[in-house]
Amino acid sequence: MRVYVPATLPLLAAWLEAGEVPPGRARAATPALREWYVEGDDEELEFSALLDAATDSLALLAEDAAAPRRRLVLAADVPDGDARALGGPGDDEPPSAVALGAPVPLRAVVSAHCDEAAAEEAVRAAAEALPAARAGDEDAAFVVDGAEDGDLLWYDAAELRDLVAGG
Repeated sequence: MRVYVPATLPLLAAWLEAGEVPPGRARAATPALREWYVEGDDEELEFSALLDAATDSLALLAEDAAAPRRRLVLAADVPDGDARALGGPGDDEPPSAVALGAPVPLRAVVSAHCDEAAAEEAVRAAAEALPAARAGDEDAAFVVDGAEDGDLLWYDAAELRDLVAGG
């Protein structure tokens, strides 16, 4: 199963040092997401999960004021049994939410997706506005949407150390 793990550049540096991504929450094209989307091919569902993880990255940035203001998502392939879907009918969890029950070795990471440096101001504003947006503030949601409209740049897994060094 392809999972999308939200991160920050400092978290990625720590994970590179450890050689693995610890268990935690991620996103994936789960059965609940497939049901929620009704229509959409696998590529669209994967992209939706990636964008959900990018929003989760904003939440991580809101918690770490020292992190560079760039959303970061790692895409990794894990055994199906290592990712348990959290969302479902009548559940408060988002449909793409999964729990990673085991560490993800860095060799399982296939790519990273990160904002370019030019997006830092929009991402900074979005990270600050995210709590209010989640509480229903429409103006804050507009700010968050502004950052989410930005493209995430694609990096091969072999470029992870370069990404951290240049971050």
